[in-house]
Amino acid sequence: MRADATRTWTIPVICRDLCATCFRGPIYADAATVELCNLLLPDSAHLQEEDSDNAARRGSSKHDPPLPLYTQADVEPVLNAFRVIPRADPFTISPQFTVCPHEAGHILGSSSLELTITENGKKTVVLFSGDIGRYDQPILKDPEAPPRCDVLLCESTYGDRDHPAGSEEDALADVINRVAKRGGVIVIPAFAVGRTQTIMYIVRKLENANRIPRLPVYVDSPMAISVTSLYISHREDHDPIFTQECNNGNPLDAHTVHYMRSAEDSKKINDVRTPAIIIQPAAWPPADAYCITSRNARRISETRFCLPAFRPQARAAALSRMARRRFAYLEWMCRSPRKSSICVNFPRYAGKSELMRWLTGLPAPPRQTYLVHGEPAASAALKHTIESDLRWRVTLPTYLQTVDLDS
Repeated sequence: MRADATRTWTIPVICRDLCATCFRGPIYADAATVELCNLLLPDSAHLQEEDSDNAARRGSSKHDPPLPLYTQADVEPVLNAFRVIPRADPFTISPQFTVCPHEAGHILGSSSLELTITENGKKTVVLFSGDIGRYDQPILKDPEAPPRCDVLLCESTYGDRDHPAGSEEDALADVINRVAKRGGVIVIPAFAVGRTQTIMYIVRKLENANRIPRLPVYVDSPMAISVTSLYISHREDHDPIFTQECNNGNPLDAHTVHYMRSAEDSKKINDVRTPAIIIQPAAWPPADAYCITSRNARRISETRFCLPAFRPQARAAALSRMARRRFAYLEWMCRSPRKSSICVNFPRYAGKSELMRWLTGLPAPPRQTYLVHGEPAASAALKHTIESDLRWRVTLPTYLQTVDLDS
């Protein structure tokens, strides 16, 4: 048996490679993942096309002409190829392959995949960790203890560090109260899947406890609005507390929430004159200056930006430089002193100790462990910890490396 041990399969890469190779077979996923892909892939293709058009117009690409990774026309046959499999039960793909999903606790539908390969009467179990979520977090179940496996491919996103101690609820409450007291606006660029729902849940919880004022909340992302409906409907992923809360109403709605589903709706945010919370789509670079200028230029000195997302180290440094430049630009426009700031918060990947907690849940050591989906320093740090604490065989695979699963 041979396998590519290194590639990290994100949605854009999967779609590009499937389209490029004219793959026409079935694509298996649980129901929540299929529904998310039906929202995310067309939107992603639209952005790819838009970016390539902008690059061609500006002449900013080394390619002539710059082309999108894939187009909206490419996406349709991929979506048609999806087949729903059980959320937590074994599914036989063929006599040689059986897959069983296990709760990963990262986002809706996220799974670790236990793949049983039968070849010449011999069974080999390969476990793909997927993105491991955090323990004791709201909305979703905790990561499930992993099953026995022969070969493990484990993510290492936060393999070199843990998340800061302290309560996310306390941090957000402090920001909201301080900014609201001085008449400002809290702008939160948040990913449509996972981050927006977590922020809305915490805001609602803080409101119910009277820890923050009941400010108007503007969810300025049609994608996030659609995804939130999926988070409510897919109860198979809910933790018990969230299930009970859903029985008593919608815990992802602030008490005064406005859903901006169109460009015209978004423009209405310009008329907001009182303290408010604005949740916008997160992209790279986040909190784009033009978006902020159009909505918040009149009150930029009273705005706090919370960026609730993982950023690789190099991009974090670039973000800091970008923020200084763009805030300076906005201050020049507004003729106001610099009082804006950035608050990085709400990590949803497992930290180093949480990854080790998940790994130690394995009933027995794997024959071989490969660390993927991490920057080199993070992967190397986790490799050292696993080898020293657990005495496992750990490899950092190289690009396009192939391995024999029987060795």
